[in-house]
Amino acid sequence: MTKILVTGGAGNVGGALVRRLVQNPDYEVTVADNFSTGEKWKLPDQSLPNFRFIKADVNVVKDIGAVMTSFQFDYVFHYAAVVGVKRTLENPIAVLNDIDGIRNILTLSKNTGVRRVFFSSSSEVYGEPVEIPQNEETTPLNSRLPYAIVKNLGEAYFRAFHQEHELNYTIFRFFNTYGPLQSEDFVITKFVRQALAGDPITIYGDGSQTRTFCYVDDNIEATVKAFEEGKFVNDVINIGSSKEITIKELAEKVIAAVGSSSELIHLPPLAEGDMRRRCPDNSKMLALLGREPLSLEEGLGRTVEFLKSQDS
Repeated sequence: MTKILVTGGAGNVGGALVRRLVQNPDYEVTVADNFSTGEKWKLPDQSLPNFRFIKADVNVVKDIGAVMTSFQFDYVFHYAAVVGVKRTLENPIAVLNDIDGIRNILTLSKNTGVRRVFFSSSSEVYGEPVEIPQNEETTPLNSRLPYAIVKNLGEAYFRAFHQEHELNYTIFRFFNTYGPLQSEDFVITKFVRQALAGDPITIYGDGSQTRTFCYVDDNIEATVKAFEEGKFVNDVINIGSSKEITIKELAEKVIAAVGSSSELIHLPPLAEGDMRRRCPDNSKMLALLGREPLSLEEGLGRTVEFLKSQDS
């Protein structure tokens, strides 16, 4: 069997990835998570014969070292991280500690014969855009926020380990992946929850800042294809939609999708971390999918239905 480790597998994207991987009986999937931001219910059925969960902190070398030396994984998806704009701004030291986890995973992967490591980087590395769409090869990485700095440094670590130790990698730069497993720290789930409750929808600033949103199934399909088909080895891929929308327009779409009477309330702009635009060149992702990503309307509808079912 192919042995796969997913760190942070109790999170939004990590949890969806694990649920997809365990469908293949030829994969033995292990999740390492300390539940600092993940939740147990996002894991697949723990009675599955090809699934294992181990509570471990990747930032503590004794924790993750015991896991990786015991099971000798073929592939590692390193998705464990402190995430969420508000959380990362309020806990910069915890964010910086994730550097230890990146170094631990790479060192242990090199020493235990891992064939390829996949890293969840972020659109945050681009900072304020100097070009749209933001291209993996040409757009400078200019954010100074701790979260973006850690992701940028992480990417440098992956390249360095490939150069010195021939450890293969693929870096995914995620652009706002949303879906049923996402916590309320993130904008779509927060807006949907507010709309379902009939509460005001709160927007930082005037809402003219733009984002693109990628439904989680598209993210998982693209990343699993990169893994299974041996594509984009030692490369970087933007994972996201190229359809920009303002945050105010997003709130209005959520209200329409829910059928809510919520009003929009504008809060003071965030002091930092709220970039004016973000939009990827997603041509590599499209090459993997062989189709256009799911529309925001359809993905939003699926998310609304799931969150409604949780409340019923």
